[in-house]
Amino acid sequence: MRKLTRPIAADVNTSAASMADIAFFLLIFFMITTTIVSDKGLDLVLPPYQIDKPISNINQRNLFTILINSEDQLLVENKRRENYYDLREDLKAFILNNGRDKSLSDNPTSAVISIKTNRGTSQEMFLHVLDEAKAAYYEIYADKLSVNPQEVREAKWTGDKLKTYQKVRKLIPMNISVAEPD
Repeated sequence: MRKLTRPIAADVNTSAASMADIAFFLLIFFMITTTIVSDKGLDLVLPPYQIDKPISNINQRNLFTILINSEDQLLVENKRRENYYDLREDLKAFILNNGRDKSLSDNPTSAVISIKTNRGTSQEMFLHVLDEAKAAYYEIYADKLSVNPQEVREAKWTGDKLKTYQKVRKLIPMNISVAEPD
């Protein structure tokens, strides 16, 4: 009889096993290092939750109401508006009235801009109106600080400029109320 030079057991394909290990390690590596992009939503700072905060009554004179219906039509201070383009100037006049006009706010600290929408209101229209309200405040701050509104939005100040900015923000707080939709 002849002597066998090879063992009778079947050969194991070692290259296939090592490829599976490499694929498994690559899978784990990419799962760990990959970042998942998520929607960030609106950049709104919410007030802290307080249980027993008393509700303060707002004088109707100090409330600037903006209503947006389901067809994106505006009702500003009980008057129908075709668009939001001239809204910023009206808001600035309302905020900075200081009691001169009896139909506008008493002073900037008590002035409140109220935006109320309908469930059918488009997000685009709501954001345009909210942007106009914020832009009115940013332009007021820019006028008080003698800078352009873009610098106020970025607000990357230090030292005396920061203290002046904080003082202006305290005298004229950004009082924008977004009511729950109907």
